[in-house]
Amino acid sequence: MAAADAAGVLGRADFDVIVVGAGIMGSCAAHAAACRGSRVLLLERFDLLHHLGSSHGHSRTIRDAYPKARYPPMVRLARRLWGDAQADAGYRVLTPSPHLAMGPRSNAALLAAVENGGAAEVDVGGRWGGGVFRVPDGWVTAVSELGGGVLDATKAVAMFQALAVKKGAVVRDNKEVVGIVKKDGGPGVRVTTSDGEEFHGAKCIVTVGAWTSKLVRSVAGLELPIQPLHMLTLYWKIKPGHERELTAAAGFPTFSSYGDPHVYSTPSLELPGLIKINYDGGPPCDPNSRDWVSGGGDAADRVARWIEEFMPGHVVTDGGPVVRQSCMYSMTPDKDFVIDFLGGEFGHDVVLGAGFSGHGFKMGPAVGMILAELAIDGEARTAAEAGVELRHFKINRFKGNPTGNSKDD
Repeated sequence: MAAADAAGVLGRADFDVIVVGAGIMGSCAAHAAACRGSRVLLLERFDLLHHLGSSHGHSRTIRDAYPKARYPPMVRLARRLWGDAQADAGYRVLTPSPHLAMGPRSNAALLAAVENGGAAEVDVGGRWGGGVFRVPDGWVTAVSELGGGVLDATKAVAMFQALAVKKGAVVRDNKEVVGIVKKDGGPGVRVTTSDGEEFHGAKCIVTVGAWTSKLVRSVAGLELPIQPLHMLTLYWKIKPGHERELTAAAGFPTFSSYGDPHVYSTPSLELPGLIKINYDGGPPCDPNSRDWVSGGGDAADRVARWIEEFMPGHVVTDGGPVVRQSCMYSMTPDKDFVIDFLGGEFGHDVVLGAGFSGHGFKMGPAVGMILAELAIDGEARTAAEAGVELRHFKINRFKGNPTGNSKDD
């Protein structure tokens, strides 16, 4: 792009689509909209690739093994789009690995995940050596061989932002959006930032993660039951002599251990000699005033007890985790996403993607495509063609029903 053209783009105030929030969902939505030829503006309240939300770090799992059958079609669509983006970028953000689901045979969620993910029961001792997992009698251990893996989160966000810019999108960071209002006398919206800038868009996509409830309440007067949780990402030292066994290169899986506590892990990859094993939960928090010292609650203690019971020969718990990193989940009461038009005075001019409840990152490209199509076309044809049913993700499921889809699941 010539210097004069670049200056004109950066100075533009009118866009076809304005995306608010540049985490994985917003970055994918901006890319998808730009690929359609739309003039796109992507706004981020913090520095790009910051560590204050939910899209940072170096490992997220991708898997088909889901208790709810509504998600595997979206995962499969996302997997295809991950492949397309990697091919376009010329580098990889996804490291393949099998996925192991394990837990008591009485756990209905586990059995549903095994069935929906096409997993096959295996002898973990024969697959990864008898000393890695100490599995109780009566437990299910099932492996999905294809399609699983580990996503490098920060690298993936950067990839989609770069691809969006390549397609003509404008990306601006340190632009906190404080206002979204209908344009006077016509369709579209005016978006204002805390430093007084104003942008005009035919459509707006809101993907602000843990700040969703605050922004939606401010601009639309709508109360959404999306509760941020303070999560801890924990890395534990692998016992000497076993480092190679637990690596992705050696074929060690991502895994989920169902029950209490619900623990999940990715193989040793980004930090040699360490393995990420986390508790899938955390205390409620305010994203603007988190307790950075003890905000993650007792997650480390829960995981340490799990390791001592199930992986005592391979992972060190003395002294606790070697690395602790803060993250946030944006939880809905039913753990289902919110993907819908904001409605009210905004009609179909504002589309909301939120409440990804700790399991949305893997589906980022699919969600981004859906949000872009809803904004541009008023419907998500790609989702329909892929067998993704968006009715589960409507805002109105909470009207008079604070638990949402939970009553039907």
